[in-house]
Amino acid sequence: MTVLVNLIVTLGMLYVVPAGLRLIDPVRFGRTARLWPLFAAPGAVCLWLPRGAPATVLATVYAAATLALAVRGAVPAVRAAVRAVRAAVPAVRASARSARSLTRTGAAGRGPGPAEVAVLTALVAPSVAGTALVAERAGHRLFGFDLDVLALTVPHFHFAGFTAALVAGLVCRASPAGALARWAAYSVPAGTALVLLGYFIDDWAELVGAVTLTGGMWAVALLTWREVRPGARGRDRITGALLACSAVVLVATMLLALWWALGEATGIVHPTLTWMAATHGLGNALGFGLCSLLAWRRLTTSVAPPAPAPAPAALPHRTEIPA
Repeated sequence: MTVLVNLIVTLGMLYVVPAGLRLIDPVRFGRTARLWPLFAAPGAVCLWLPRGAPATVLATVYAAATLALAVRGAVPAVRAAVRAVRAAVPAVRASARSARSLTRTGAAGRGPGPAEVAVLTALVAPSVAGTALVAERAGHRLFGFDLDVLALTVPHFHFAGFTAALVAGLVCRASPAGALARWAAYSVPAGTALVLLGYFIDDWAELVGAVTLTGGMWAVALLTWREVRPGARGRDRITGALLACSAVVLVATMLLALWWALGEATGIVHPTLTWMAATHGLGNALGFGLCSLLAWRRLTTSVAPPAPAPAPAALPHRTEIPA
């Protein structure tokens, strides 16, 4: 299991995070994405070293980068989030303006919309992985968790945290306005946070998080299949196939996640962590995470066929999300 988990984490560190940052905002995070491998490489190397001081130092380099990314994403978003919460409480702002503040996407002077909440979650999630990595490489049972649990937390928050939240935000931004798109963008971050909270409470709390996260991910899969894939396939069959793969894989991998969480809470027969890493983990990393990022990257870089007019044709959907 260790080799497989290390390979998945290496993929997340070296490709998934910088590719995702370019999708969020190639201007704001372009330089960060270019420099990211310099900090991710020590983190990837430490995975293959024995636990101890050298591995811990290398892990700390990566963790510092993830914490800096979280701060950079959170500082401008916290004020907007506070305004959104205040606007959502009828006793505080029972007015038409408070209703307009909780729109599908954020706007200047208003609280963040669901897509922005998803992006903020994506920017913060790697810091959880980085912190767990430092503790695991140092052989320290952070908050009393077993080292195996800490080791699995690293890929979980690169893919279920960063990638899933990012794709939920992209799908919400590209899909027509609707309750399902908003649910996807809100429930994926909420489910990720509830799963993390469940680590500290009990298996039943973690099951609630798994149910929430699964519902959100299945909504992402449905929207990808129904709203995003048809337009992409019309321009580029490879992009359409990548989107289709990511949507289909989610149905199976999240069903496994539900099975495991239910088994942990109730004691029924359920997969082992090794089996989950080989199925749920590998499927989410390659079938969902990698395929999704490759597809969305192709969507942002594809160019419409030349037209007689001097101006290039516009893409049907904007896929960048202001963070």
